Amino acid sequence: MQSLQKDLRLGSDIISTTMSTNKTCLCLLFIATFTVVTHAQTSRAAKVDFAFERSVPDWMRETNVPAVGIGIIENGRLGYVKVFGELKKGVPAPANTIFQVASLTKPIVEVLTLQLVSRGEWKLDEPLANYWVDPDVQNDPRHKQLTTRHVLTHRSGFENWRSMSASKKLEFLADPGTKVNYSGEGLEYLRRALEKKFNQPLDQLAKKRLFQPYGMNDTRFFWDASMDESRFAVAHSDKGKPYDVHKHTTANAADLLLTTIQDYGKFAVNVLKGKGLSKAVFEDMTRPQVANPTGKNLFFGLGWMIMPQLSNGEYALIHTGSDEGVKTVVVLFPQSQRGLIVFTNGENGTQVWTRILAQAFDVGKEMLGRG
Repeated sequence: MQSLQKDLRLGSDIISTTMSTNKTCLCLLFIATFTVVTHAQTSRAAKVDFAFERSVPDWMRETNVPAVGIGIIENGRLGYVKVFGELKKGVPAPANTIFQVASLTKPIVEVLTLQLVSRGEWKLDEPLANYWVDPDVQNDPRHKQLTTRHVLTHRSGFENWRSMSASKKLEFLADPGTKVNYSGEGLEYLRRALEKKFNQPLDQLAKKRLFQPYGMNDTRFFWDASMDESRFAVAHSDKGKPYDVHKHTTANAADLLLTTIQDYGKFAVNVLKGKGLSKAVFEDMTRPQVANPTGKNLFFGLGWMIMPQLSNGEYALIHTGSDEGVKTVVVLFPQSQRGLIVFTNGENGTQVWTRILAQAFDVGKEMLGRG
């Protein structure tokens, strides 16, 4: 699991990366203005250019990335699903390869939460202390201020992970709502509160309210009896060496989701359509709530990072994932109902997905080189 700064550098700030010309491009400098759009609004946009397919195997060889899964959405439909390469040496990767997708776990939990808000079953600005107080912060009065909105905009006041603090305990680095600091602990705090309120573990809550309605039958938060290990994409180092497989057995709201391109594509399509979200909540989700800490006019909405006013009149919702040997991304364009999902099982995977974005989408190069 990575800190906000690394996560942003590797994707959502969409990192500087060495392209095929070996020139490093400074990626994703953002302008500060933004226009709020209506629920699932559509606009005219260029078609996706699939010529990138010819280059993917070469990029994988250059970067020692064994497997790359790609999903592309056009006109609100997941029309392209393809997995290149191998799960591990000598084992071809099938179309239904199961990837560990790192922080792409977060949008699942965030959208689930926003659906509950839309139904009137949860409140964005209610103190989480009404349902859960972590023992580490029970004597700090600031725990009474913490809300779901703070968590979804990464203003919980927490470090990314408590293990990163000197005490190895959960601590407030700042008052909730006053400072942006990307935090997996914030999502985990929200998970505890949701589980207390609804008297269900996160995996069951998501299964009933999101996975089953969306037909995401190959998605799970942890390894269980239904997990088909023969389809799992093992993480690899920058040299292409496989890492040991850690079979986690508990749900984490911020990391470690196991899923396929097909399943996550179904989720992404429903996000584009605003399924399960009221118009007001959808607009709140896609509205810049706070600038990110890099000072480059990149914004957090509710859960998503937002790149506003692209040259074709659109805006993009962005989230990335980065664990050891795992690099992932989802980019959504709600106005034109388009999207890109890329999963990789290699440490250098960001160098692959940035090239796919650049070649496949009319604004891809702009997103990567704008400044």
